[in-house]
Amino acid sequence: MTELQCGYKIKYLRSDRGGEFLSSEFSDYCNVSGIQRQLTMSYTPQQNGVSERKNRTVVEMAKSMLHEKGMPYQFWAEAVHTAVYLLNRCPTKALDKKTPFESYSGRKPGIAHLKIFGSVGYVHVPLNLRHKLECNSHKCVFVGYGTSEKGYRLFDPITSKIILSRDVVFDENARWDWDDSSGKQSSVSITIDMTESDLTQGSNVQDGSVFPEAISDTSLDDLNTNVDDPSSNIDLSQSYDSTPKKWRSLNEVIAQCNVCIMEPENYEEAALDLSWMKAMQAELDMIEKNNTWMLVDRPSSKPVIGVKWVYKTKLNLDGSIQKNKARLVAKGYSQKPGIDFNETFAPVARLDTIRTLIALAAQKEWQLFQLDVKSAFLNGVLKEEVYVDQPQGFVIQGKEDKVYKLSKALYGLKQAPRAWYDEIDSYFTKAGFKRSPNEATLYTKVEKSGILIVSVYVDDIVYTGSSDTMLDRFKNDMMQHYEMTDLGLLHHFLGMGIVQTKKSIFIHQKKYAMKLLEKFGLQY
Repeated sequence: MTELQCGYKIKYLRSDRGGEFLSSEFSDYCNVSGIQRQLTMSYTPQQNGVSERKNRTVVEMAKSMLHEKGMPYQFWAEAVHTAVYLLNRCPTKALDKKTPFESYSGRKPGIAHLKIFGSVGYVHVPLNLRHKLECNSHKCVFVGYGTSEKGYRLFDPITSKIILSRDVVFDENARWDWDDSSGKQSSVSITIDMTESDLTQGSNVQDGSVFPEAISDTSLDDLNTNVDDPSSNIDLSQSYDSTPKKWRSLNEVIAQCNVCIMEPENYEEAALDLSWMKAMQAELDMIEKNNTWMLVDRPSSKPVIGVKWVYKTKLNLDGSIQKNKARLVAKGYSQKPGIDFNETFAPVARLDTIRTLIALAAQKEWQLFQLDVKSAFLNGVLKEEVYVDQPQGFVIQGKEDKVYKLSKALYGLKQAPRAWYDEIDSYFTKAGFKRSPNEATLYTKVEKSGILIVSVYVDDIVYTGSSDTMLDRFKNDMMQHYEMTDLGLLHHFLGMGIVQTKKSIFIHQKKYAMKLLEKFGLQY
């Protein structure tokens, strides 16, 4: 490539003693091409100082980009590729303050198209790839630039595929929540398969496209891109590791190193571990206990939605394993609006409401308590007729052709959050609570003995009041009606730490502050 593009022949090649440089195929190629090899001594990187120092610069830049947006470290290759792309467009003293791009191509590079690595991008979905009622854009994560076609490289966390598109609107201040696997945040699930011809021709954004406000569009005049295999998968099971938060003894470190946390990527891997099999069985037991489904014949006129297993290892504060959690999730992205579901919106408590509730409790000297609903979405009663496949590994022998008809929701269904809200709202109404006209998730109950106030945020329930009797009765009634975890006094909610005393309630964000100190290297 160097000979064809620049007219220069490579005469000498200096490298370390990496296996890729010592292979017989590579040596034969150099001999045939007349290239003389210069190998550094083992463990002596200073003999190839220029290359080693540049490699350090690229790696440090890639690490910084990953850390800035909290990207999983499995994106290191994309980060390195982007770091090289940016460094080639930065002036350097060695080239008399020119950029490597200009020195190589003879023209100054354009930089109007540059975006922050790891930021959120909204990819325009062409009309022929979506239903008229579906969103005009698809939320992805920006992971770099290509090399031969004009377009941005974006990663779809829903399908784990790389998408290349030129019609993208970016929110560079936003980041993807890689730790969110509870289903509390919803994401658009549209599979976009773009061919090379689609990208070459481009697709103009139509008027009325659904894009976030206050986000500027982008220019791609000088951007070269490449079409990647859309089936590329990236493992997101672990997050990018940051610096240690505290010093530990050598024995502690050795003990932690003996624990290897490997989350299965599919059922085949999970089936090899008895603990994951028990976790899957526990999930199915919970589904059966809630009377979520019944086995029926496969319908001829109704679509059947697929299901999949999702695995997550829950850790204690000291990093030890608490338990393995398996979740059976419906492939909701295949559902069609108006056929498989109608309403999907489910209100949650506003932060202002929670703060007001805390302030009221402090002023009245009340205590705040918290309950957590186990597998909350499984309690939501479905209004639609929905069928799902039997889960992998648990297909009933002799009944392989049968499917499950859902009477209650599964995680992953579009209408699952709404079904759960309707269920809990109905329960509170029947129990004598009055819903606030200004806050759909705030409920009050007044009796002669006092008042009880309850706020709901998906599966987290915060409650307070003036009567200990009402508080205890409410907790007991809830735990009898739903599978609940009693978290006791409210200590942590929506990123806030809460310290309660007899005379006051103190709110802090210690965890967030420590993250900021760690981010800027100021931790002690």
